[in-house]
Amino acid sequence: MGLRILAIAPTSFFADYGCHVRILEEIRALQDRGHRVTLCTYHSGRTPLGVEVVRMPRVPWASTVRVGSHLHKLYFDLLLGARALVSAFGRIDIVHAHLHEGAAIGLAVARLRGVPLVFDYQGSMTREMLDHQFITPKSPLLRPLEWLERTIERNADAIVTSSTHGAAHLASGHRKPLPNVAVVPDGIATTMPVITQAMGAELRQRLGLPSGRKIVAYLGLLVDYQGVDHLLYAARQVIERRPDTHFLIMGYPGLEQYRRQAFDLQILDNVTFTGRVPYEDAPLHLSLADIGVSAKRSTTEANGKLLNYMQVGLPTVVYDSPVSRELLGTLGVYVPMGDISALAGSIIDLIDDTNRRQALGPALQAHVRTQFSWDDAAGILERTYASVLTRRVPSRTDRLASR
Repeated sequence: MGLRILAIAPTSFFADYGCHVRILEEIRALQDRGHRVTLCTYHSGRTPLGVEVVRMPRVPWASTVRVGSHLHKLYFDLLLGARALVSAFGRIDIVHAHLHEGAAIGLAVARLRGVPLVFDYQGSMTREMLDHQFITPKSPLLRPLEWLERTIERNADAIVTSSTHGAAHLASGHRKPLPNVAVVPDGIATTMPVITQAMGAELRQRLGLPSGRKIVAYLGLLVDYQGVDHLLYAARQVIERRPDTHFLIMGYPGLEQYRRQAFDLQILDNVTFTGRVPYEDAPLHLSLADIGVSAKRSTTEANGKLLNYMQVGLPTVVYDSPVSRELLGTLGVYVPMGDISALAGSIIDLIDDTNRRQALGPALQAHVRTQFSWDDAAGILERTYASVLTRRVPSRTDRLASR
């Protein structure tokens, strides 16, 4: 018999980017294995077909999708907590909480109901706040927030991370070992959607991509910690040396900021910004490209776009990091973190080396199919659930009922 899982995600789910993709695909994989998952989340975002979503009460003055840390979260999380408590009064076996705020809410729900809390760790809470410039390294709030972060982590019955690097980073913040940490890698759909030549030609025409140019693609959030500013500086160097190169930059929210940067760099004729691309349309968009690129500077977060690149067989140039190497293995083209000239040089080298690109593409597709499956990830989640269910602590309600 399948488990009843209450998932909690303090974010504007679903909004077509990495964190949300992990939440969605974990739910789908667990449902395929016979479990029922109810997701409690913020009021904004779209609801994917086949996913049971309950949302906090609507807040009309803050109805847009927001990415990262923001002040509205202070009361969003109170409203989400109230909604999660209401949802918890049916049958639940596990609370599966995403992000630190979700784990804090989940801890209250799990203790009330006497069920285990599994915390889906997707990076450091304080590091994200620093990356998004919500706080500064000199902020008096930093130390209390770091204490809160560690306290949440210590009180989870189990923690799952998307990479071994994430697990190591998590452990480094604690003096004593955390007892139950499992690595649940991000995955990719095992079957590639059908993409015809006509579909690609129609999309290329709709986006206004010039014919005869090599396409370098980026897919992800348009924010500085993702390295989009570095990518555009590198693009200028590439275009100066290889004018027949075009950059296809897909994502949001900083569309106007980076379009202005491209204008100032005088490369706008060689750059196309698409804005937000629906998750299900990502393979078709990426199939137009010859090379994928990621200049992500965050050292604690996952980098799921690399899986999307591999799925369509895109040779990938990426800033060197443990997470990138864990995903791409020996098939990535790595450049030193923050080295814009090296980033540009490696892109040019791949543009010029057709044989290397043709060899890397099929190898990357085979690698991602065999190493990164959402079904395998669900199996690890099931084993994690089983390990904490054997240590279930009766809730206060259960104890009172037994008297």
